[in-house]
Amino acid sequence: QVQLVESGGGLVQAGGSLRLSCAASGRTFSNVNMAWFRQAPGKEREFVAAIYWHGSTVHADSVKGRFTISRDNAKNTVYLQMNSLKPEDTAVYLCNGEWRSGLPGDYWGKGTLVTVSS
Repeated sequence: QVQLVESGGGLVQAGGSLRLSCAASGRTFSNVNMAWFRQAPGKEREFVAAIYWHGSTVHADSVKGRFTISRDNAKNTVYLQMNSLKPEDTAVYLCNGEWRSGLPGDYWGKGTLVTVSS
């Protein structure tokens, strides 16, 4: 099975930065679409950013210009660079991977907590 493990969350002051990582294991990282979602307390899960297997990216309007998704296929890792953090960014950030070749599958990490203080 595929395992996705997030890291890099923590407590940061408003205006600060964090870089989240999501390391994948269990299957090759080829032909994989990766994404970040987040879920704040009392709110529904929302899309943050995605990076397709060929490198194209999509970012939610709420994070455009502040967050950047990237990947390092050699390390089987996807990143989320978060700058100019706001208190409303506080949430559990979840990594998602869609394997489109071989045996298709959709996988989730357990999440990493980001808390932004005012």
